Formats: sequence, C-alpha cells, structure tokens
Amino acid sequence: MSVRAWTAFAAVSTLWGMPYMFIKIAVDDGVPPAFLAFVRVALGGAVLLALAWRAGALTAVRGRWRWLAIYAMFEIAVPFPLIAGGERHVASSLAAIIIASVPLFIALLALRFDPAERATGSRLVGLFLGLAGVIALVGIDVAGRGDELLGAAAILLAAFGYAVGPMIYKRKLADLDPRAAMGASLLVASVVLAPLAGVDPPTETPSVSALIALVVLGLFCTAAAFVFFGALIAEVGPGRALVITYVAPVVAVALGVTVLDERPGAGAVAGLLLILAGSWLSTDGRVPPGLVAIATRWRRRRGVERSSQQVNAQPVWTQCLTTADGSRSSTASACSRA
Repeated sequence: MSVRAWTAFAAVSTLWGMPYMFIKIAVDDGVPPAFLAFVRVALGGAVLLALAWRAGALTAVRGRWRWLAIYAMFEIAVPFPLIAGGERHVASSLAAIIIASVPLFIALLALRFDPAERATGSRLVGLFLGLAGVIALVGIDVAGRGDELLGAAAILLAAFGYAVGPMIYKRKLADLDPRAAMGASLLVASVVLAPLAGVDPPTETPSVSALIALVVLGLFCTAAAFVFFGALIAEVGPGRALVITYVAPVVAVALGVTVLDERPGAGAVAGLLLILAGSWLSTDGRVPPGLVAIATRWRRRRGVERSSQQVNAQPVWTQCLTTADGSRSSTASACSRA
C-alpha cells in the first residue's frame, strides 16, 4: 500500500477502535441510542460539510444524492443506533469483536456483487473460519441470556450494514472528495435520525463524561474517521480497507479492559482469534506489501550498520598490534581506552 493508504489505515484503525468505549459510557449514563447516533452524525456532518464548503468540493455531490442516501442508510443511519442499542446489553469489547466480522460479510456479498472481492481458495477457508468465530462468540459468551443475545444480534446486523456501505462507496462515490461525500452522507443520516431522537430524548441532562463521549464520537470517531476511511477505500478497495478490523477490535478490547474494567470471557477470546484469522485469510491472507517493504528496509539498514561498525573497528585492532621488536606502538594508550 502507499504511504497515503498506510496513514489512513493507521488513523481509522485507532479512531474506530475508540467508539465502543465512548458509546458504552454514554448509553450507561442514560443517553438513548437514537439520540446518541443523531448527535454523533449531526456534529460530524457539520464539521465535514464546513470543510468541504471551504474547499469548494460540495458542488461535486450534485446528482449523486440517491447513492449518498443509500450509502448513508447502510453505513450510518441504521448501524449507529443498532450498535448503541446493542451496547445497552453487551460489553464494549464484545461489540467490537462482533463488528470484526465485517470482512466476512464483504466476502459473502462479493460472491454475488463484486468479482474483484470474491472469496476463493484460502479466502473461502477464511470466511468459514471467521463464521466459526462468530458462532463461538455467541454460543459460549452470549447463549442463554436473552438480552445479550438481542444486543449481539443488533450489532451483527450493524456489521452487515458496514459491509454493504463500502461496496456502494467504491462503485458509486469513490471519485468524490471524502469530506464532501462523507459530510453529505452524515447530513442525510442526521435527517433520518432526527425524528427518532426527538421521540426518545434523554430524560435528564447527560453527565460531563457522557457529553465528552458525544463530542469525541462526533468530531474524532465520525468526522475525522470517515474522511480517512473514504480515502482508504479509494486507495485499496472495500475488502482491504476493512482490514482495519484486525486492529480496531484489539484497540476496543484494550480500552474496555483497562478503562471500563471489562473481562471478556473464553468465548469472546476464542471468537476474536477465529474472526481475525478468518478475516485475514478472507482478504488474501498475505502480509501487506507496505509492511514487507518496511521490514526489508529495516533489515538492510541493520546490515549496513553492522558492516560500518566492523569497518570502523578495524583500525583500532591494527593500532593495538605490537611492533616487530615486541614494544607497544605509540597508539597503545588510545587502544587501552577503547
């Protein structure tokens, strides 16, 4: 991948590993899922539209509102409240692990809609391995608890939307400026979510921690993340762009354990490992070329440094040799300090 793609990958992996913790903080404080989703997308959309307007990029969205609306529904308007609602019943780390199944849905959808992303051979093996991870996760950690099962199902449905959205973006919107495309999509989603937020507003003023969570979700986990995500899809395609699910769940689980004191069960750990392994195989099962190039350059640099050290050391040994008559040379004192 290019430097631009790697930068976007690192940014999105981090920014989309963070939301689950902040969503959990907000919903546990009593912020309704639809209201949370509305505030998040409205804030993020306002920022991106302002940036797109300043850059003169908004004119490009004319005539594209149909696809922007479809993308907004699958990627934002439906998944965001589903995840927030699901996290009323499951831990933030568990939600992130379920979302890690997105590349598996991409591989399934590609069988019908996108030959370039189609899973065959090892990618197909990865698909089934990842599905086994989802089954392990739900069957061990969630089975028998109706509310958690319902929450997990809502998040799994959101994962399906996250798989459809990038495929639409790649086919119909990838040529647009990411600020304009994502800003317009967030605007559409905020219009859709506004009535739901109005029907179920918070019953009391949210706490300071909940307000901070809403601001972080809107500015960083939505506005900034969607710009980077759009750039990443345009660079490497939806299947490979969603390799962020290798890193984002790890970030989310780490935050859930260290900040929220969550303790993922055996099913969650097994499910995470199987889902990540399956997602890796389903998106080619290769070490990214950019990472290989970095490792190669590092090895070469280490080799050059070792060679340089050997060359620089040679004169010192030469100076430490005794003279023919057995006396030490005039540089012996320097040698003794080396």
